[in-house]
Amino acid sequence: MAVKSFEAWDYVVFAALFVISSGIGVFFAIKERKKTTSREFLVGGRQMSFAPVALSLTASFMSAVTVLGTPAEVYRFGASFLIFLISYAFVVFFTSELFLPVFYRSGITSTYEYLQLRFNKPVRYAATIIYILQTILYTGVVVYAPALALNQVTGFNLWASVFATGIVCTFYCSLGGLKAVVWTDAFQMVVMIVGFLTVLIQGSNHVGGFDNVLEQARNGSRLDIVDFDVDPLRRHTFWTIAVGGTFTWLGIYGVNQSTIQRCISCKTEKHAKLALYFNLLGLWIIVVCAVFCGLIMYAYYKDCDPWTSGAILAPDQLMPYFVMEIFATMPGLPGLFVACAFSGTLSTVAASINALATVTFEDFVKSCFPHLSDTLSTWISKGLCCPQYPWHVWWTDARFIHFGTRVSFCKLEEFCVQQNKTTTEAYQLSSRPVLADTWYSLSYLYFSAVGCLGCIAAGIIISFLTGRQRGKDVDPLLIRPVCNLFCFWSKKYKTLCWCGVRHDQETEQDYLDSGSAWKQGVESGLQNGLKQDTLSQIPAYNPKDKSYPKSVQEKTTYF
Repeated sequence: MAVKSFEAWDYVVFAALFVISSGIGVFFAIKERKKTTSREFLVGGRQMSFAPVALSLTASFMSAVTVLGTPAEVYRFGASFLIFLISYAFVVFFTSELFLPVFYRSGITSTYEYLQLRFNKPVRYAATIIYILQTILYTGVVVYAPALALNQVTGFNLWASVFATGIVCTFYCSLGGLKAVVWTDAFQMVVMIVGFLTVLIQGSNHVGGFDNVLEQARNGSRLDIVDFDVDPLRRHTFWTIAVGGTFTWLGIYGVNQSTIQRCISCKTEKHAKLALYFNLLGLWIIVVCAVFCGLIMYAYYKDCDPWTSGAILAPDQLMPYFVMEIFATMPGLPGLFVACAFSGTLSTVAASINALATVTFEDFVKSCFPHLSDTLSTWISKGLCCPQYPWHVWWTDARFIHFGTRVSFCKLEEFCVQQNKTTTEAYQLSSRPVLADTWYSLSYLYFSAVGCLGCIAAGIIISFLTGRQRGKDVDPLLIRPVCNLFCFWSKKYKTLCWCGVRHDQETEQDYLDSGSAWKQGVESGLQNGLKQDTLSQIPAYNPKDKSYPKSVQEKTTYF
């Protein structure tokens, strides 16, 4: 495989990303130096506006895996990835209208505090531990996989990029807290869009314009987007992406600590919802850019596939290889694309570090030491950011077994000369399981749907076996009825779907007017065994503009 090296200007552009990101952390460390509460550090004092939060949300969930992987996916299998635009719309809508109001009004900092309010401490701690393990493993992939792909194509040092990512993220997370993370994400989001646009413009010029791109993609069946086949074993169809994709993203987005932490940092619930909806626009822009990059790559390589010809070793190297070719005579622009890819990595890693520090402090440290001072709490929060990163670089070099998910693959013609290519025999199982071609071949997008429905079914069965909880005993502000989203339903049917929970308009409004639980009341409830009488003592929530008065927030004591 031919490895093309970076030039001086490429390193300058790439280094500028890390310097500016670090500078934002220093700026907020100086600007916020007099604000020494853990609330300021972890959730930005709950006074953020929607614009930077929206950009931060998009950057955090569009990692370098998306920047490199989505174009390669479209190049190989077609533009069906565009159907994810529907999935993202459903996910943002449900997050904004169902999950956000509950989390925002409860005034919690860690999403797992909700589980203690709704159920009990063991459930909260179990969920927190699972989240920590999952985030550590996911972030390891986010850091290592793109660095490996870029190293093998551009010669960019693998471990230098890995450790630079960790050091810079830890630096500005520890110095500036959530505000630094949010504003750095906003900057990195701009870099991602600029990087994509440069590839789109230069790439389309190389293949004769967008009209030619679309024509070549159509001829190669890359524009066969909508497939209504209901077979759950097909990898990507309209149903697997629209339905399975919604379940998948709702699980990692709607209740994710990184998402909720940014939303509850907004100064009002309205700002939090606006952040989510503007973030949807950002998600759409990134996906459309990535899809068109994949189509341009197809038009460029339609007569010579660099993967099958041996020019590259894996599909995830397609995008950097393509970039190094089209910008071969334009020093600095390959560095801009690598900065684009690493912007996705930095934003995701920073979000993970910040979220891990938050749940560790809120769910474990504060439980063990409930009377810590604000100053000590803040320093502990910054100490917690630093040790998180070394776990992310843990990686096991293993061979992956590909399950038999059915894919529609249109192979590219090989009119180019085969390069020296070492072929490896596929790993063969000694005995193929009976379910290998059925249950084990289920589309990966249905995994979350199966898990969610299985969890609901198990919960219902166990509840009936152990004695179900009466609806009137459930705090109505901890439940968000799905049926409320369907305005055409009558009040009678809504009440039936509430299962006894007192969600009628008058009762809920009175509950909000009395300022039922919020942050002080919740903390009192958590510390006093969730006694219901403690949840209605301190008025803090303003139902008119759905916000917490700043004066009340400033007086709130965080133990």
